[in-house]
Amino acid sequence: MLKGITPRLYQQTILGSCVKSNTLVVLPTGLGKTAIAMMLAALRLKQNPDLKILMLAPTKPLCEQHAKSFKAHLDFESLGISKGEESVVVFTGTISPKKRAALWENARIVISTPQGLENDVISSRIDLSQVSCLIFDEAHHATGDYSYVWVAKQYEKMTSSAGRILALTASPGSELDKIKEVCSNLFISAIEVRTDNDSDVREYVQEIEKTYLEVAFPSCYKILHEKLKFVMKKKLVAIQKLGLLNKLGLTKKQLLMFQRELQRKLSNGVDYDVMKALSLLAEALKVEHSVGLLECQGAGACNYYLSNLIESAASSKTKAVKNLAWDADFKECVTLAKGLVDSGKQHPKFDLLISMVYKELIKYPLAKILLFTELRDSALEIAAALETKEIRSEIFVGQAKKRGLGLTQKKQKEMLERFRSGEFPVMVATSVAEEGLDIPKVDSVIFFEPTPSAIRTIQRRGRTGRSASGSVRILVCKGTRDEAYKWAAHHKEKRMYKFLEDLKRDISLVLAGKEGVPSEITGQKKLGGFSVKSEVSKVGNGVEEEKVGKKSGPLILCDHREKGNLVLKELFEMDCTVRLSQLKCADYVLGGEVGVELKKVPDFVNSLVDGRLLKQVGELRREFAKSVVIVEGQEDIYSVRRVHANAIRGALASIGLGFGVPVLYTRDEKDTAELLLLMAKRSQSGGGSKVLHTDKTAGGSISNSQEYLISALPKVGPKMARGLLVHFGSVQGVINASEKDLLEVDGVGKTIASAIAGLVSSKYEKK
Repeated sequence: MLKGITPRLYQQTILGSCVKSNTLVVLPTGLGKTAIAMMLAALRLKQNPDLKILMLAPTKPLCEQHAKSFKAHLDFESLGISKGEESVVVFTGTISPKKRAALWENARIVISTPQGLENDVISSRIDLSQVSCLIFDEAHHATGDYSYVWVAKQYEKMTSSAGRILALTASPGSELDKIKEVCSNLFISAIEVRTDNDSDVREYVQEIEKTYLEVAFPSCYKILHEKLKFVMKKKLVAIQKLGLLNKLGLTKKQLLMFQRELQRKLSNGVDYDVMKALSLLAEALKVEHSVGLLECQGAGACNYYLSNLIESAASSKTKAVKNLAWDADFKECVTLAKGLVDSGKQHPKFDLLISMVYKELIKYPLAKILLFTELRDSALEIAAALETKEIRSEIFVGQAKKRGLGLTQKKQKEMLERFRSGEFPVMVATSVAEEGLDIPKVDSVIFFEPTPSAIRTIQRRGRTGRSASGSVRILVCKGTRDEAYKWAAHHKEKRMYKFLEDLKRDISLVLAGKEGVPSEITGQKKLGGFSVKSEVSKVGNGVEEEKVGKKSGPLILCDHREKGNLVLKELFEMDCTVRLSQLKCADYVLGGEVGVELKKVPDFVNSLVDGRLLKQVGELRREFAKSVVIVEGQEDIYSVRRVHANAIRGALASIGLGFGVPVLYTRDEKDTAELLLLMAKRSQSGGGSKVLHTDKTAGGSISNSQEYLISALPKVGPKMARGLLVHFGSVQGVINASEKDLLEVDGVGKTIASAIAGLVSSKYEKK
């Protein structure tokens, strides 16, 4: 069922486990994880000819790479798939949801980024019960709120026990709890691990020479280094005097833990000492970051960061930034950093790096070198330094525009093609190149600095040694955090393989991690499929709704910007139909006439203070017959910011009395979803107290009174009322219009036209 691939013995052995159980496969990069996925996919397609294969990968380029592999190596004829390559489709954010729903109908293999797929499941455009095998590439992402977790949960609920999950990664994590979390979240019941030292893979492993290259911390940096540490200590001493800190000399990790502790204290009520301590700690963390830049990246990156803090202080609303800019000792640090840059005092890593690259290219003129660095600032410096030796290089970064750098996925693809063709020998890359990209054959990988993450270290290292031997060289500045990061990654990687071997021997350790998972999930309850035929209609407020796979409960429209909100996932679990739409205002629309603005407590207070919320409430009031503001969270609204309580009370009074919009409070996402569902049911069933069109004056003018009258018609809000009056010219014209005439109005669909015509022509019966 495959062509152009001869499965290796270890791949066949691993496949045996994958056929029987949901399996986590941990294989070093270059040893054929994708081949195992294709082998399992082919078997599942043969066994379940009416079902699909779904594969998820973190990025669009990686999805396209997998699609290319499936098209090249699956023998579609032997699988009974007549359309062949046309049956393999890629879902990404660039494809409209409506088109994805149509593609899903005829596809046999779907390869998708997880976020878009998640939205399609929420909107019921696709049916996971039609999937016989769900494959997660780079499965170590399956933690926390990442989309993999939710999709896996829905798949387990929607499929029978015959469904199968395959999880692929080169590095699932270095902590036992994290590995167990990945396994639990993906419902794993078997683990297949291979390392470079295993006998059945050793002959296929390419030799990778790994070297740590050390440099001394430059003496010319020491004055600035000590001054920065003095400023940081000064901020921590000030916190200590407030009685909130027991000792100094905390690591960055400890400082961040202390910050979370202070934030928890503040959530219990206003405490000005805690607020002052948080501001001082924010200053200390900024200085601590600059120390790290000086140690690991050099004076250039440090100077750029410090100068930016000074420049941004004038317009910044952050007190920590302003206080630092006023601090005389901090100003002295800025002057020292600038002096180092002006005198050309680069970090010694640069000289070592340039010499090393130059010698390698002299010896191997066709070599390809991938150079990783944490920062774009350093990438720019490295590229400039390479240019002094006439070494051609390109900087490979993500899509976000910073310091004039930013590459679209199209530009990234073009650069990789030019790198592959040998147009330039050195690619200087940030973390975006660590995974999810089809990096061409690389002879040498260089780390400008160590990373403390075992996963990132393995991913970087895996860019070389795929089809031929390669080298990995890591630059380390002695006596700095570089050394700590070097050993952290080393020990984490050793722990990772030990934990995996332990879990492999005793998978019950993983299953124990499933405690607390609802029985309806672990029981793999079969829910059955639904129709995904598309139909477009109009639902209130002029919003176009795509009807697909509608459930029996009420319809809730959600603004597309809310797609990452956990409320959507909670709503999906309930008996309601969720649709993502582009709403002019409101976060949610219930029944076509109720507009809901949802705010977390901090954003609610911030938007009250800066006036955003009053403007949003005004828009809600104009666009919807009924409006509601929901405030989510358990924080005290009076202690989120240092604002007088009466200012907040005044804004709340304006919302409630001035606009007539109620403000409701919920504890968390689940509470919010339950409230939205209840309101949607009451709105769409006509339940609740019967109020006959309040506010009869409606502003006093004739036009306002006309809008007021027409907005009383069923499913007609203020905006649609104006549209009807403009179209027909008068209230009488609207009332006398036929259903056919009403359908000519923009935003009026058959449901609304029928409801208006039916109401106007129906005989009144007094009750």
